[in-house]
Parts: sequence; C-alpha cells; structure tokens
Amino acid sequence: MTVGQNENAALEALIIGSSDAAVRLREMIRRVARSNASVMLCGPSGSGKELVARAIHDEGARAGKAFSAINCGAIPGELIESELFGHEKGSFTGAHARRIGHFEASEGGTIFLDEIGDMRFDMQVKLLRVLEDRTIVRVGSSDVKAVDVRVISATHQDLGAAIADGKFREDLFFRLGVVVLQVPSLASRVEDIPALIRHFQRKMPADAKCRFDDGAMTLLMQHGWPGNIRELRNFVERASVLHGGETLGIDEVAMLLNPTAALAPRRAVPSSPAAVPASADDFAAAPVVSAAPHGKTPAPGRPIDLKREIETIELEQIHVALDLADGIISEAARLLTLKRTTLIEKMRKYGVQQQAA
Repeated sequence: MTVGQNENAALEALIIGSSDAAVRLREMIRRVARSNASVMLCGPSGSGKELVARAIHDEGARAGKAFSAINCGAIPGELIESELFGHEKGSFTGAHARRIGHFEASEGGTIFLDEIGDMRFDMQVKLLRVLEDRTIVRVGSSDVKAVDVRVISATHQDLGAAIADGKFREDLFFRLGVVVLQVPSLASRVEDIPALIRHFQRKMPADAKCRFDDGAMTLLMQHGWPGNIRELRNFVERASVLHGGETLGIDEVAMLLNPTAALAPRRAVPSSPAAVPASADDFAAAPVVSAAPHGKTPAPGRPIDLKREIETIELEQIHVALDLADGIISEAARLLTLKRTTLIEKMRKYGVQQQAA
C-alpha cells in the first residue's frame, strides 16, 4: 500500500461512508488540511464537526502535535478567558497557581473552538486580537507570549443572523472563516447508515451486536435523524443494551427510535371518551385531573412545598434527558425544549456535573 493509499484509508476510517456527501467531505478535508488557514465548520448539532476538525488536523502538517477541543458554550463566561489563555497565581479568587491555557498547551498544533456562536461578545474582541497578533496574555499578567496554533471553529447557529443582531462580530467571523466548510446532516447521507452502524458496533462483543431486517433498515433510512450521527450512535448503543444478539424488525426499531417517551408528562387516563376535551376551550373548562408527584397530596394542616416539588421534577427530567443524550448538553436541551444556555444555568443551579460535548 502506498503512502497516498495509507492516507486515504486513515481518512476513511474517520469519515465513514461512501455517499456523495461523505466523498465530498473527505475531499474538502484533504484540500483544507494542506494549509494553515482558519476553518469554520458549519452544520447541525451532532453531525460530527469535532471529528471533521480532528481529521483536518491529522491530515495536515500539524499531525502528531497537540489537538485541543473546547466547547465555548459549556464554559462559564467569566472563566473562558482563563481557559483559553491561562492565568497567573492570585489573578482572581480561586487562582491558587499559574495555569497554562489551551492556546499555549496547543503550541504547534490545533485548537478546536466548538459552539463559537455562544462566546460572550466581550470575549470575541479578545479572541480576535489573538488571531490577528498571534499572541496571548495570561489573565493577571502583562507578558505577551507568541503562539503558533491553527484555529478551527464550529457552530450550528446562523452566524449571519447573529451578526445582524449584533451578537457576533463580523470581523471575527471573517477571521475565523477564511475557509467555511459545511458538514452534512445524516439525513442527507442516509445510504451511509449501514456502514455507520457497523462502525459503531466494531468494538462490541458478538452477543451485543444487533442485526436489522430489511424492513427495519428501511425504517432507519426513512427516519429524520434530528440528532444526526450522535443520535444514530446512541440508537446503536441502546439497541445493543436492550436487544443484544437479536435481529430487529420494524416494531423494535420504531420503539428504539422514540426514547423521549420517558420525558412525556404523566397524565391521568380519562375514564371514558366523553371525558376527553374536544377543543382547547373544552380543555380549559375541564377539571384538572393529575397525580401529585411522589404520591404527595395536600392535606388539611399539611401544606405541600410546591416550589420544592417542581424543582424535584425538573431535576429528575434533566437527569433523564442527559442520560438519553449520552451527556451531550445541546442534545439534552433539545429533548427538554430548552435553550442550551438555559439548561446550563439550571445544571449550575442544581449542581449537576456533566461533561459537555
């Protein structure tokens, strides 16, 4: 096998599939990897943007050097400067020692800034200065340090709209997006699903691997995949846990594709069809029938702490969503129909520790 063949095999091992979209993506990665230009990856959440960033790094001259991935939306705004550029001892409360930031730690390599659209506006100014001068200053220091780092960023947001709304700097967009690369959704490359399933199953023991009959595979290829490749990976893992070693049909796959049923609010079943409101007005006029959480019901002289009960339910649903989303905050927020930043705030409120991805 020649060097070129080895490189092709390595890239195909990262970007799975033979669809036109997958082939075009691999070709774009090869082209982009030849330069040191800043790259912005655009695409829906869960489409594999970090994997594409890693492939660009591995295919280029910086392969073998450091690759750091930072989720800008998962770092508190007051800490992101320290995370990226480092800080000196005593520069702020809790800074007990000098800390090297991700830019210094990635010297000679690549830094991947995921969810760049979530970065605070004042921090965007500081990042722009670093990109223009190729220097950083640690928090609490006046020493300027040169850095040689390639920057790849990613977002699922419409940055054009964010720029128009004054939430994202246009000059930073142009600096980050010297090359803009679109990462395709899974729905645009459904013919790759069988190969992706085999890829996700490759390290599973034989008795954990599922097979899918023709009807089941057709259903998988007709599914919309709003969570993209991340959703497919979670589906494969869920299938292996519940149906390891089995051949699945349409019914089993349909149930596995609907994990959010656990998030549905519990409602009492009407005793007769007549009890079901026929319209929004009827619903508003109908008596509310529900089960109190945890079997608690108000009793004379024994009030219920409603705020605490609501917080308990909210915390439980956050844990359920994070479990279903494999710890991916943006996916959990989608399941809960919350903004990502709102979910992060609630996690901080309840002390939920979760690795963002």
